[in-house]
Amino acid sequence: MLKTEEELLRKLSIADLERANAYAKDLGQGLQIVRSFPQGVTIFGSARLPQDNKYCKMAYKLGRLLAENGHAVVTGGGPGIMEAASHGAYEIGGRTIGLNITLAHEQFPNPYLTDCLTFEYFFARKVSLAMAAKVFVFFPGGFGTMDELSEILCLMQESKMPKMPVFLIGEDYWKGFDKMIGKMIALGLISANDTGIFKITDNIADVVKAANKIGHPKVSENFYDGFREASTMK
Repeated sequence: MLKTEEELLRKLSIADLERANAYAKDLGQGLQIVRSFPQGVTIFGSARLPQDNKYCKMAYKLGRLLAENGHAVVTGGGPGIMEAASHGAYEIGGRTIGLNITLAHEQFPNPYLTDCLTFEYFFARKVSLAMAAKVFVFFPGGFGTMDELSEILCLMQESKMPKMPVFLIGEDYWKGFDKMIGKMIALGLISANDTGIFKITDNIADVVKAANKIGHPKVSENFYDGFREASTMK
């Protein structure tokens, strides 16, 4: 067992240290942009849906409503759902933050971003997307969206992050997920109380109402500030 930090450093290779520095740089840049605006509403969803898809139309409307109420719209910065939500907010002068990721295909910054940062590493991007949010919204999506949703729900379930409103938009799409949750409860894999972490709905006004209830935090304040101290006091 390594007893000191010096021993640990001696065990690491140059490649390990370079990788750790690259991770830290990516995360640091993400947190820097997160700290430049009040926490907003982070919207997840597929990059593959066309803008005339019904869910993209809902995302566009939601982005517009959020901007009208003074809330920043935060997305992964790409096409599909992300573009639609950004477009709706951008069109009326709202702030739209895009936290993009370097991928081999399909991910490129959409033209409706007031702020944009491209990440190299998924984990750094996900941390930044989470810390930028006071409300989370999940539209239909693929593996990436499910990964982000599962991680957010798990962290809230285990009190590893502040509990904030989580909305799954698209009752027809998410009904399969809801059935799977029911099977988890039946097998005792999760508690029935865990279903209270999220809400499945077609009503985007629920999202705006939740954001309005929380209000507009100051740029200098973040719900994560002091969270570790609060959790360790239990």
